[in-house]
Formats: sequence, C-alpha cells, structure tokens
Amino acid sequence: MGEKLATFAGGCFWCMVKPFDEQPGIISVVSGYTGGHKENPSYEEVCSETTGHFEAVQITYDPAIFSYEKLLDVFWQQIDPTDAGGQFYDRGQSYKTAIFYHDEEQKQKAEKSKLSLEESGRFNQPIATQILSATPFYPAEDYHQQFYRKNPQRYERYHEGSGRAAFNKKYWGE
Repeated sequence: MGEKLATFAGGCFWCMVKPFDEQPGIISVVSGYTGGHKENPSYEEVCSETTGHFEAVQITYDPAIFSYEKLLDVFWQQIDPTDAGGQFYDRGQSYKTAIFYHDEEQKQKAEKSKLSLEESGRFNQPIATQILSATPFYPAEDYHQQFYRKNPQRYERYHEGSGRAAFNKKYWGE
C-alpha cells in the first residue's frame, strides 16, 4: 500500500499537529497552507485573508497501520465542525475547517464520515466543515513546525485559552 497523504484544515495549525503526531503509523505532520490562489504564501499573507488559503496540516501516514477513517475520527475530535466562521477565537477564511481529499476513495470516506457525524446528534447545528479537492500545499515557516514540541508552555496556554480544549472535553470527553 505504501505511504499516503491526508490534508485537514482545523483552524490554527498549531493545535492540529499533536493529536496526529502521537498516533502509530504517522510518518510526518507538516503545518502549512492550502486551498488558496497565492503560490508560496507567508503566514502574514495568509492571516491577511487575501490568499484564500486555509491553515492546514498535511499528514504522511501508513494506511496499513493507521487508516484514513481513523484519521478522520481524530480530525473531527479536534474541531468545532459547526462553526462556519473559523475556529474558537480564530476567525476568518484561513481558520475555517475542511477536509482536502487526495483521491475519490478519500472523498467518499470523508463524505460518509461527515454524514455519520451529522446523523449522530452530537451537535445541534449543521456540520459546516467543507470537503474539498486537495490543491497545492505550501509548508509554513519553520517556527510553526512542531510548535507544540518547540514551545510546549505557549502551546498549552493557546490550546486552553482559545477554548479548544474545553470544547473537546465537552463534546468528546477526556
């Protein structure tokens, strides 16, 4: 089967690396930008809301060890899928949620997963997360990569202070 790619936008990419990075079969998790029209954008350009890009993570994984369905489960448990305007206190296009599929099989699995979440009754609002075809992915600047490891205290303060940790605990438990 070999290595495969998965790409998810879940708001601030700092908070999207650690949950995937800690799973078996994950080869790498890269923070970056995708979905927009500007080639090789900078963080400042993406934050200016002029590029159309989402902050995202691109995951290289071994599907024989960790399936795409499991990746989707991890993804849903990191975000507020009902928020169409961003994530937690990060607002705007670059912080919206999306699943970027790399092939028809991923598209079908993402759509099935989204429908299952909608039908679960876990949330009382519609699921706003988009399912989009993968576009070029541009890695973010080095200081954004593996932020939770490089700056653990700042990462934890952000994860808590943004409201993400409390939301995840409320809807998904420990």
